[in-house]
Amino acid sequence: MHTTSSSTWRTRNTGSDTRRTLNIGIVAHVDAGKTSLTERLLFDAGAIDRLGSVDEGSTLTDSGELERRRGITIRTAVAPFRVGGRRVNLIDTPGHGDFIAEVERALGVLDGAVLVLSAVEGVQAQTRVLMKTLRRLRLPTLIFVNKTDRAGARYAGTLADIRRRLTPGVVPMGAVRDIGTPGARAVPGSFADPAFRDTVAEALAEADEALLARLVDGAPPAAGELRALLADRTARGLVHPVYFGSALSGDGIAALVDGIVGHLPERPAEGAGPVGTVFAVERGASGEKTAYLRLFSGELTERQHVALHRREADGTRVEHSGRITGLDVIGAEPGERRLLTAGDIAKVRGLPRVRVGDRLGTAEDGARPEPHFAPPSLETVVRPARPADAARLHSALTALADQDPLIGTRALPAGGGTSVLLYGEVQKEIIAATLSEEFGVDALFEPSSTVHRERPAGSGEAYEQIERHGGHDFWATVGLRVEPGPPGSGTAFRRDTELGALPLAFDRAIEETVHRTLTQGLYGWPVTDCVVTLTRSGFVGPVSTAADFRQVTPLVLMRALAEAGTGVYEPCHTFELEVPLGVLSAVGGALASLGAELHDTVAEPMVCVFRGVIPARQVPVLERRLPALAHGEAVWWSTPADDRRCVGSPPVRARTDGNPLNRAEYLRHLAGA
Repeated sequence: MHTTSSSTWRTRNTGSDTRRTLNIGIVAHVDAGKTSLTERLLFDAGAIDRLGSVDEGSTLTDSGELERRRGITIRTAVAPFRVGGRRVNLIDTPGHGDFIAEVERALGVLDGAVLVLSAVEGVQAQTRVLMKTLRRLRLPTLIFVNKTDRAGARYAGTLADIRRRLTPGVVPMGAVRDIGTPGARAVPGSFADPAFRDTVAEALAEADEALLARLVDGAPPAAGELRALLADRTARGLVHPVYFGSALSGDGIAALVDGIVGHLPERPAEGAGPVGTVFAVERGASGEKTAYLRLFSGELTERQHVALHRREADGTRVEHSGRITGLDVIGAEPGERRLLTAGDIAKVRGLPRVRVGDRLGTAEDGARPEPHFAPPSLETVVRPARPADAARLHSALTALADQDPLIGTRALPAGGGTSVLLYGEVQKEIIAATLSEEFGVDALFEPSSTVHRERPAGSGEAYEQIERHGGHDFWATVGLRVEPGPPGSGTAFRRDTELGALPLAFDRAIEETVHRTLTQGLYGWPVTDCVVTLTRSGFVGPVSTAADFRQVTPLVLMRALAEAGTGVYEPCHTFELEVPLGVLSAVGGALASLGAELHDTVAEPMVCVFRGVIPARQVPVLERRLPALAHGEAVWWSTPADDRRCVGSPPVRARTDGNPLNRAEYLRHLAGA
């Protein structure tokens, strides 16, 4: 086994570089070798003394029993190592698409990323999803092509796939000898080599007219300037250096480490006060929570009092505070002061209400906005196998929601169980196993169904007013207007009333109730891309209470929404399907019968490629039919995309919030409650 790379960089001197910590993420399609690369980096750096194996379940970052048993990463893990004087926090993320929420949270705290793909399989489904997100975020990204020593590995073909299916802005940082054999060896490029300098300069010039003009004039940059240009373009997310090697043998890892410390810049601190994001939460055997906090600016110490806030899925703002009782800086040397500074990550204890997504400081203080992936498109209902475990099941699901807020639990009425949102069936299996093994609760899961969305079809307005002469049901005046919002805007609350017309508690009660009510629209689905404006308000001295406003707001809002009307939209997937030419008719007919919209059809010498959009509920149906339709030769991938309006009678989801549309029904509901 080739392991000489460790001695070449374990004690590398970073020279005058004063940056302390670099936070990088390892992201990949499942089985591309992401966790193996993580193990190799840690082993070669001396952070671990034994190279773990995914197959044996002995890797450092896949520490959970489920992860070890299944051989996949489920939870984000942080592992530090050092390169000379530089501390690197290596963040290992899941590769399976069902756990995309874990990747989403990790991307928000990274300085850069390494995207791993296989030299055998090439660009795969999740690879494309990840690269689109990384480029949209302008996150500096290196590409590592793994498994060069495996039969079927390709060099030129893989580079061509990357340029065609990921991004044209790539710079190959070397070559590979004997690729596809056990003796494969990566040969790093050298800036002392004129041919390598030409390759780098030509790649950079594709997006730099000034550099292109210099090359045409025969005045290419010298080695030092070219190296600086490459680092600058990489740091800005404009180009992506590509490295080849093998995580198992260690070949090519030293060159990758050179790229990590040379091309992935630490994000500078912004502002003076403490600003940070909680991107992971663990729960110990005693129930105590440990939060992983990335600090963007300022400092934190043990015993310090902190205030955190988050925005819930229904739009309500939650604030809580606590005192830090434990603070362990990731990668800190023994004896270092327990001080968290900008750029570092720490495990923080003492915050009982902490959840993933909590913010320290405000978004305006400089924390990177959370990257956006499509929300879960599946829903299942969970019930305890033993009715006596209902309370324990609810408690367990609440704990899991602290770790993954996007599962979106909601209690159903009359002991109907708990609704849970999902990205896929593997995630359902993991939740079931976690409930059983970690919480001791056996649960029954109903078949998954598709989650739809509602959007206002027009504008509507309604109000309830305190009458002058007695007979009050509510001591509160509320008027609301509902209008469509921009696509992708979620729900927004605005005020068209005089500032300060209501006490703060009453105003907040209206806003929070609006967001909570919009979790179920006219057909029972969450309402999105909706603007709700407070058009009138009023109260009576000491008589009115916040409860009055919480009670009247749903009635007014639902009447306004009924006047506006809503359309129901179903989630869709963007897809790409490659099939042999001989099955075009059968596959095309199947796509049409399942409601797919074809946007592009490309006929190549031996295959045809379909690209388009298909309803999410039809994806598993097509996946089951494809092997027979294409004689086992279909290549398929899909990813959540925009939704589209349902035609005909919209599907209805049972309401659980008790918000009818007229006053009489609503009063009966309140009396019954």
